[in-house]
Amino acid sequence: MTQANNPLHGIKLEDLLTDLVDHYGWEELGSRIDIRCFNHDPSIKSSLKFLRKTQWARDKVEYLYLKMNNLPLPAPKAYDGEYKDKAPKPQKSKQPLPEINAKIWGK
Repeated sequence: MTQANNPLHGIKLEDLLTDLVDHYGWEELGSRIDIRCFNHDPSIKSSLKFLRKTQWARDKVEYLYLKMNNLPLPAPKAYDGEYKDKAPKPQKSKQPLPEINAKIWGK
């Protein structure tokens, strides 16, 4: 698979995060991307651990890095209320409820 159109190809997450911290500082970074690892006792190590496990936060960090460096931005993703790293919610059946309280509800 080629990465020719990926502006982040070859950039390590640690280098990307270090550049953001050097440019913005932890306080500004935490106000731009409100995640605990940036706002409470921040460190590169704890932030990397969180970002490697949490895709939505990593997407935000990568987007900010691209924006900071005037690199091409990805097309906005359609947010359907869930992220791909979560299991889909089971669907409830659309069967009618029994007429247990019909007398109370007037049905």
